[in-house]
Amino acid sequence: MALTCGDIFKFIAAVFLPPLGVFLELGCGRDLVINILLTILGFIPGVIHAFYIICKW
Repeated sequence: MALTCGDIFKFIAAVFLPPLGVFLELGCGRDLVINILLTILGFIPGVIHAFYIICKW
């Protein structure tokens, strides 16, 4: 899917708080829980997962 101008805000949010970027993209769900767990385990895996979700959807 092509990236839009609205995705810029999601990427910025994902850098500072990765679960927020996932929430803005998909809302509450399984991917948000996965991202919260990844962010707790290590900040960088949470950011990578958030970027993946934003680019994928």
